[in-house]
Amino acid sequence: MGKLDGRVAIVTGGGRGIGVEYAKVLATEGAKVAVTDIVDTETTVNIIKQAGGEAVGIHCDVTDVDNINAMVAETLDTYGKIDILVNNAALFADLNQGSFLDIDEAEWDRVMQINTRGVFSCTKAVVPEMKKNGYGKIVNIASGTVFKGTPMLLHYVSSKGAQVAFTRALAREVGDDGITVNCIAPGLTMSEKVIGDPQWDAVKDGNTATRAIKREQMPEDLIGTLVFFSSSDSDFITGQTLVVDGGSAMH
Repeated sequence: MGKLDGRVAIVTGGGRGIGVEYAKVLATEGAKVAVTDIVDTETTVNIIKQAGGEAVGIHCDVTDVDNINAMVAETLDTYGKIDILVNNAALFADLNQGSFLDIDEAEWDRVMQINTRGVFSCTKAVVPEMKKNGYGKIVNIASGTVFKGTPMLLHYVSSKGAQVAFTRALAREVGDDGITVNCIAPGLTMSEKVIGDPQWDAVKDGNTATRAIKREQMPEDLIGTLVFFSSSDSDFITGQTLVVDGGSAMH
């Protein structure tokens, strides 16, 4: 028996990278998963189905409110309810590291549009459905960079800092509705978008050296925390951010 039997989950950005692992583990624990992304989600869905789980792939651009509303509607049409929202979609690996002086306003706005407004818009669309059932789990994804003041990615770090604040404030707004809101702050994780990229290869050894557990972080290192925040085990925990980075940032 899985920890999430009978639950329905949406994972944004579930078509690649860490989002694939998030979707897989929720399905393994018994949830029916709506895998959403702007890229093809077929691979993730097939992996889940081949392992005996239930999943549906839905195209969704988190910067487009019409897309988001359609995603919610399709999830409800397919599974009847929504219990869990994992706000994973974000712009990160495609960004170039560099001085904040070299970030133009268009790039700043694009990062905020996806990483901050996208989370707001997806949450706003899903919460009314959770309120109907008097239960819900919202899991946001921040970053350990927020607690370290990591330079050379000011727009990204700022957008993820917003997730911590968003998590705390929203938790107080929806607590009486039976909805918990928590946040995971990963360290640099060796996803498919990072491995082999020269700019991340250049910093990963230095990053690993800052950890109490001195090894590279893998996507699988995050799934235990995700299941905890998505399950009834965390029903009396809300507004919290848990750093999962091998002990690099401690707070």
